[in-house]
Amino acid sequence: MIELKTTAEIDRMHVTGRFVAEVLTEVGNLADVGVNLMDIEHHVRGLIKQRGAESCYWDYAPSFGEGPFRNVICLSVNDAVLHGLPHDYALRDGDVLSADIAVSIDGWVADSARTVIVGTPDEQDQRIIRATEVALEAGIDAARPGNRLGDISAAIGAVAAEFGYKVNTEFGGHGIGRTMHEDLHVPNKGKGGRGLKLRPGLTLALEPWLARTTDRIVYDEDGWTIRSADGSRTAHSEHTVAITEDGPVVLTRREGEQH
Repeated sequence: MIELKTTAEIDRMHVTGRFVAEVLTEVGNLADVGVNLMDIEHHVRGLIKQRGAESCYWDYAPSFGEGPFRNVICLSVNDAVLHGLPHDYALRDGDVLSADIAVSIDGWVADSARTVIVGTPDEQDQRIIRATEVALEAGIDAARPGNRLGDISAAIGAVAAEFGYKVNTEFGGHGIGRTMHEDLHVPNKGKGGRGLKLRPGLTLALEPWLARTTDRIVYDEDGWTIRSADGSRTAHSEHTVAITEDGPVVLTRREGEQH
């Protein structure tokens, strides 16, 4: 069932979104050479507890995962792009780290992801991160009343194509609100003018993710971590967005973010 949120309910999601943005900003600041992924995981656990929030990942057990997820943040390194399990790994110079987090505060959820480079940046890594960021902004701009769901997918896919990247449509954006995953799947590629007509009150998590040289994925033995099938590096950007009469409102925008 698709639930349209009231203005007051969107405001409550925005409270959660601001916290999620703060956490991702802090994770980006923490991501440095020698920092262990488990140290980041435990730090974020502390932030969530201190805020009185609830992790949407802890005990999460969807059909595509291997048992309950027992972490509060997804941390995916280099060729890993989605659902990366935090583990005993010290970040190295030049690593690409994608961090994805969803939490609930007072019953309302926000979900966001960002990709950062640890230490010395590589030009191609910067390029693919930029592609996901530009694609995300294009998708957000298309999230307007009167447009169709396919317009969002087409906008994201067009940017990926302009940058020369292939798009995997197995995992993409989704509805969000009272839970992390609500009805509506938002593929990262599609045809404009098709699909559900967008209305004020619709809240979506939009999340373009890309690999440098493939659109195929493989799973780690942990049953969660998703990697590019050819080992090429990846990037992931995500925001929670509310569609309003006045256009899209980003509920997880980070302070100082350049879009």
